[in-house]
Amino acid sequence: MRRTGIAVFIVAVFAALSAQAAPAPSARAVVAAAAKAMGADGLNAVTMYGSGANYGLGQSPHAGGPWPRSNLSDYKRTVDFTQPATRATAVTWLGTVQGGPPARGDFNQLVTPANPAWAQQLEIWTTPWGFLKGAARYDAVSTPRVVNGRPMQVVTWMTPQKSASGLSYKVVGYIGPQNLVERVDTWVENPIFGDLRVERDYSDYRDADGVKFPMTIVETRDGQRTFEAQLLGIVANPANAAQLTAPPAGGPPAGPPPAAQAATAEKLADGVWRIKGAYVTLAVEFADYIVLFEPGPQNEARGQAVIAEVKRAIPGKPIRYGVISHHHFDHTSGLAADVAAGVTIVTPAVNKAFFERALNQPRTLAPDAITRSGKRPVIEGFAGDKRVFQDATRTFEIHVVKGLPHADGMVIGWLPKEKIAVFADLFTQPPAAAPVPDPPVVSTQVFLANLERLKIEPERLISVHIPNPDRPATMQDIRASLGRGR
Repeated sequence: MRRTGIAVFIVAVFAALSAQAAPAPSARAVVAAAAKAMGADGLNAVTMYGSGANYGLGQSPHAGGPWPRSNLSDYKRTVDFTQPATRATAVTWLGTVQGGPPARGDFNQLVTPANPAWAQQLEIWTTPWGFLKGAARYDAVSTPRVVNGRPMQVVTWMTPQKSASGLSYKVVGYIGPQNLVERVDTWVENPIFGDLRVERDYSDYRDADGVKFPMTIVETRDGQRTFEAQLLGIVANPANAAQLTAPPAGGPPAGPPPAAQAATAEKLADGVWRIKGAYVTLAVEFADYIVLFEPGPQNEARGQAVIAEVKRAIPGKPIRYGVISHHHFDHTSGLAADVAAGVTIVTPAVNKAFFERALNQPRTLAPDAITRSGKRPVIEGFAGDKRVFQDATRTFEIHVVKGLPHADGMVIGWLPKEKIAVFADLFTQPPAAAPVPDPPVVSTQVFLANLERLKIEPERLISVHIPNPDRPATMQDIRASLGRGR
């Protein structure tokens, strides 16, 4: 009995050692097993259908908070891996920036070989089946890993697309014990976040005639949801895949992107300049320095153009401070130019931590002005509801707007001597003789209430979004748009 027990023990030890010594399966074997389990080998195209939601990246009410959600009904996406191409359609209801009633919208996303950039192509290759096809094609590597207590095969491949830095984009997939793709990560360039991680989680798999598909898809960027779908089903290899992924009939012909508007300086008063373009920057001159209101809208090129035009209009003085109206990305995506120029970014304290974290992220895919300059962003988050720039020449007050749903930390600028106020996203001049909106526009009501609270009576109101036709607004314009004093 004793010898038998020893023999059993020895056999068990050798079995354990043999198991430990067994080599990990190759990436090719891992990918092949997953492709077989998921029915991806013979899948040339797929149509998914269900419902979902899209989220507005960079438009959160609170810096660092969730991106705002728009529900998608009748969601349908077809992916044709042979072209490659994808088209997604849905019906959505969109609320306006300034708080008006929502309007029906059509969600329509199209990616074809004419959109070779990885930011678009990832819509194809980060699907579970697309990931496996890419891994089989582009020399994937595989590493076994325990993730959240579960054994996973982590498969990585690099894209043929190159980023601005010359680097390929990394694609990382997590294949679970059932040989199903449970998550795919990749990275894209972003003017605020630098190397922005895109994570797609796939769960609740079902079978459709031998093809496995996830009922639940969740995409996050910077840790916040940017897309989700609840799939009811799929159609594998639809006969009309080319038609389903074709551009919509009657759409505008493709053409070059519109040229950026030139930054041109217009003098509003002694030492006060409006830098015109699709987005307006206000430059305020002091004895020893310059303050910009909305220093880096749109993109880095626009931020650089604004700086160059300000230096031309006000030579010999440094741009020391740049006040952002609020944190939304269309108003801040050019801040790299200001950081590189040594401009201190001024914003209420509620936004400080977000911009310090975001602007200090690695920027390896698309090195920008921050990378080239080697400078670190300097963010001044002022406490309270007011920040004042003042010397013997003039006073420029920055006031926090209260009670605004659109964005926490929104500010307006006020020049009491010149009676000029500058603002963003609070009021749009309606056409002449336009009817009073019913219900009233929320942001206009909030704007007027804040001006009255602060006892500000500007003679000229300068909008960051240049009006059409271009003219300064007045308090009478705001009151009339609300049905007061017309």
